Amino acid sequence: MKNLIKRLVDLQECDSQLVKLSTKKVDLPGKIQALEDAFEVFKESVAQNKKKYDELKKSHADCEVQIKKNNETVGKTKERLLEVKNNKEYQAMLKEIEAADAVRGEIESQMIVLIEDMDKLTELVKRDEETIREATQRHEQEKSILARELEEVDSEVAQWRGKREALQQEVPPDLLGRYERIKHRNHGVGVIPVWKGVCGGCHMNIPPQLYNELQRSAELLSCPNCNRIMYFQDPGQNAKQS
Repeated sequence: MKNLIKRLVDLQECDSQLVKLSTKKVDLPGKIQALEDAFEVFKESVAQNKKKYDELKKSHADCEVQIKKNNETVGKTKERLLEVKNNKEYQAMLKEIEAADAVRGEIESQMIVLIEDMDKLTELVKRDEETIREATQRHEQEKSILARELEEVDSEVAQWRGKREALQQEVPPDLLGRYERIKHRNHGVGVIPVWKGVCGGCHMNIPPQLYNELQRSAELLSCPNCNRIMYFQDPGQNAKQS
């Protein structure tokens, strides 16, 4: 009978491990996705300086286009000066050139400010790129660990299932059926240790007479509270044996 109890305990261990692995297989893809989402948010937050730099660079390019158009306009106006026949028209063109020069001066001043801001951001962008590079390495390592765990789950499941199938062959069908029914009603746990008169499943005290019988009897006894199959276990004795 002790051998049967040992088989049931081993069978319970298989079932418990298979439940854990099933949960792990469901949870791991979610963890990987959460890791990816968090890393994308991190990269976006770190990349703000690069975004500002690119915006300033675009503004500088726009200023260059405006300067080019301004110079073309001034050039055409100066060419027209040679064709002017009266002083009034001549003075009007001079004002156009003066206004265009003033606008160009403002744009050039703006470009100087943009260049200064870009220079300040250059070092920050370099620092951020190094930060992202290092973070990417850590991220890939963490993701690789989770991915490897996910791959190992199927292998572990196959091993525990193989062990379970072998154990089933060593347990009488009626006892196996009893174990399966009890396990189904008790959250996947059909056999449980008892120590100091307390059931390890429902944590209720069992009657002293039943506890004494459990230690002496060769029969398979059930907890009167949760109906799980009980076996006597002395943690101290097990520690010595191990």
